[in-house]
Order: sequence, then structure tokens, then C-alpha cells
Amino acid sequence: MAISFAALNLRSMALRSSSKLLPRSSSHLLPIHMQHSAPLLTRKISVDARSIASQLNSSGLLKTQGLIGGKWSDSYDGKTIQVYNPATGESIADVACMGRKETNDAIASAYDAYKSWSKTTAAERSKLLRKWYDLLMAHKEQLAQLMTLEQGKPLKDSMGEVNYGAGFIEFSAEEAKRIYGDIIPAPMSDRRLFVLKQPVGVVGAITPWNFPLAMITRKVGPALACGCTVVIKPSELTPLTALAAAELAVQAGIPAGAVNVVMGNAPEIGDALLASTQVRKITFTGSTAVGKKLMAGSAETVKKVSLELGGNAPCIIFDDADIDVAVKGTLAAKYRNSGQTCVCANRILVQEGIYDKFAKALVDAVRNMKVGSGFGEDVVQGPLINEAAVNKVETLLQDATSKGAKVMLGGKRHSLGFTFYEPTVVGDVNSDMRISREEVFGPVAPLMRFKTEEDAIRIANDTNAGLGSYVFTNSIQRSWRVAEALEYGLVGINEGVISTEVAPFGGFKQSGLGREGSKYGMDEYLEIKYVCLGNMKKE
Repeated sequence: MAISFAALNLRSMALRSSSKLLPRSSSHLLPIHMQHSAPLLTRKISVDARSIASQLNSSGLLKTQGLIGGKWSDSYDGKTIQVYNPATGESIADVACMGRKETNDAIASAYDAYKSWSKTTAAERSKLLRKWYDLLMAHKEQLAQLMTLEQGKPLKDSMGEVNYGAGFIEFSAEEAKRIYGDIIPAPMSDRRLFVLKQPVGVVGAITPWNFPLAMITRKVGPALACGCTVVIKPSELTPLTALAAAELAVQAGIPAGAVNVVMGNAPEIGDALLASTQVRKITFTGSTAVGKKLMAGSAETVKKVSLELGGNAPCIIFDDADIDVAVKGTLAAKYRNSGQTCVCANRILVQEGIYDKFAKALVDAVRNMKVGSGFGEDVVQGPLINEAAVNKVETLLQDATSKGAKVMLGGKRHSLGFTFYEPTVVGDVNSDMRISREEVFGPVAPLMRFKTEEDAIRIANDTNAGLGSYVFTNSIQRSWRVAEALEYGLVGINEGVISTEVAPFGGFKQSGLGREGSKYGMDEYLEIKYVCLGNMKKE
């Protein structure tokens, strides 16, 4: 049974047959909703984008074709899809818009490559992954520029993501040599019992736009280290970073077919990955709705599934917290990547005794955040990814204010235009408002009051999600009690950024299945085989 993704394709894909880069920057080329924005700003950012795209093109990292069997390939029907700069609305590149046929060929290529790649030694796989890591770090600046160009995040944050993303490749290179089995004491003297760990096979990796490098390396690194091969489907909003990373994998010497990239027609690509009996695992980061469809679609061929889905992260500020530490941590947990992360603080629960003090301190800090193009100096917040993202923020905020919430700062589109939105703080939020039940995925901090520790835990756990959570307290005893009581896969105590390649990442409840990163993430790409060796009597 192939599950159709057509209803879940949130962005209508403009199919074009041209492949030219960077058309002239004129207002009539922009989507209608962007044409009102300041021409001076458009001109300034566009010049930067042109220059950067030209440099990347010269370096060979600006790829617009898919990667199938070690060869860069156009879509078979010649169709392309445009990639836009969210800070300006202008087109960066037209990339190949692939579908079912290209995906099936990529799967076949990965399956053929698996036969040999799975038999290479751990040391050989480790060396090639290390070469890939070295190349990622050597091209850190170009990768960061490309990421900011297509995703919009500040350049400093993009540089941080390259470090973070490359870290998964480095960790996987090291961990490849530590995939150990077991010898089990046998119940009979003439038997020997062994446990082997072997690669699961071909992996379909479907990744989102908010972390276009790290969400790929977090999946592909351990897959390759374990001996699997992969077919990557990056978001059609940010495929360029994925393609650049794949080019560096090719340069590192990773064999043809071990890494494939197809992008474009999400419904067809998804259906092909699910229908294939050669694909033995699906790993996905994205919305809960799509994750459920993938889980259902994987049932027909009983694929192994890893899902990192939506969150509704609580950030709990107790009255014994250090206010300065809590504000700093909340800023990091809420506004990083313009609030577009699955572990962003979606509900900020503040104990009533310090509510006013904390709210004032947070508003003062948020007021000083600089918004602009990711290439701008001292910018800490870039644009949202597209118009749909802005519309969602506006809808949730309107619902909250209609039910009594009060905007304390921001609350509207930024004067820069395009998809820029003001960093926002909204108070007096309660559990009846949609903004406390749904991921806002934007730079809006909803403040909620609570009285007791028990109240905070009850409110925090009152959700189907269970990915990230944050606690600020100076009590060791309370930090342990609350961390154990929270129904979340990740708990940050007095810290707003906790993700790292050496620790497991994943959620409880409807936030997903499995873990990524750390030694636990390696197991997601392995099958466990039991071998019984009998009749060991003396000859």
C-alpha cells in the first residue's frame, strides 16, 4: 500500500524547464505578497546573494542536479523547481525536480552499492567518513553562506550548524569501529551463542528545511558508519545545502551509490521510498502529520522507522531561578533560527511570584534583538522560511489575543517586509489558546503563569508531544524531581541549547520513535542477529 503525500505537500511547486541561476532582481519577479517591500533593501541584499551564488558556483558547491549512482543528473523530464532566498524573495537557482522514476533508480543504485559497502571493514568506512568531515570543515564558510542564502538564518548560526552537522560525521567515523556484538554464556556445554550487529540495508532519509545540513548528517553519518547506503530526500525549500554536502561526500571518496540525493516532487518520492522492498528503513524529521503517514506507509513492507516529529516544548521558570540565566536560556531556546526548530520553547511557564519580573526582563532582552538579512552585521534573527510560516504565526497570535492574551512586544510583520516578523512576547496565555497547543514555529514567546511545581508539571505534560523541555531552578532536588516527571525525551536544566552529537535526541509520545546521535543513534541502523553454534563436542 503506497500512501499518497499529495495532501501534505504544503508548498505548490513551480515546475520550470529552465536551469539558469539568479534571474534579474526586479520587483515583478517576486511573489505578489513581497512586491510592497523596500526596494533599497531588496537591492542591497540581492547584490550580496548574487556575489555569493557566483562564488559558490565557481567553487563547484552550487549543485542543481540530483545525485544518482555517483552521477549528477537532471530530472528525466527536464522539469525544475525554483529555490528562493527568503530574505528577498528572489530566485537563487532552479534545481532538478525529480519524481518516482529517478527515486527508483536511486534506490536501485543504493541497493547495488550496499552489497559491497556493507562488506567493507569498519576501519575503511571510518577513514572515508573522516575525510568527509575534514572536507565539510574545510568548506565551512561556503556551506554556511549557502545555508543562509536559501534558509535565511544568520550567518553566525549557519556556521554553528556546519560545526554541529559535521560533528555527526566525525562522531560516526569514530563510532564505526565500536559496533560490538556479544558472546552469551550458553546453557549447554556443547553450544556457543553469538550476537552480531549488521547493517539494516538501504535507508530512505527525508529531511526538513530548518537545519538543512545537520538533519542530513545526523542520519547519513551513522547509516554509512554501520554499512548502510542511503537515498536522501531534502526539503524542496532548501536542497542546495544537501547537494553541496553530497558533493563533498563524493570528493571524500565515498563510493558511487552509497549516497544518493533526489528532490522535487515530494509525493512521488515518498511513495517510491515506501513502496520499495529494497528500502529497509525510513528515517524522517518533520511534522507529526507526515510522520504518521510514513509510519503507516512503511507497514506494508515492515520497514524499520525512525521518526523525529513535532514538539510543544515547555520552558519552566521557577521562582528560585537565576533570572539572568533564565532569560538568556529562554532567548536561546525560543528565538534560535527565528523560532523555527522542533525543540523551540513553545510555552514559557513562569511561577506567579516572579512572573512580572521575568516578563519585563525578557521583553527588555528581546527588544534588543537585531532583525535582518542573515548576512547583516550583528543580526540575530532572519526571516521566516516562507509566507505560509508567517500566516501561521499571525493566525495563532490572533486566536490568542481574541481569547485574552496581551501582546507585550512585537506582534506584527517587521518593517523590513518579505517574511520578516518582529520578535514577539505575548503574556497571559492559557491552555485554551491554540498557541499553547500547536507549534508556532516562529519568533513568538507565549508566557503562562503557574502556582506550584505540581501545576507546572501538569501543564507541561498536557500535550501529545514530548520532544524538548527546559527547566530553570537553583534547587538540585527540584531539578531531579521535575526532570524525572517531565514526559519528554530531552530536558535542559538551566540551559537553552542542549543538542549535541554525543547525546541521544528523540521524543516521547507523538514526537516520534527512536533516537539520533550518540551510541544509541547507531543502533537505529543495525539489525541484531543471533547465531547458535552447536555440536561443539570433542572430535
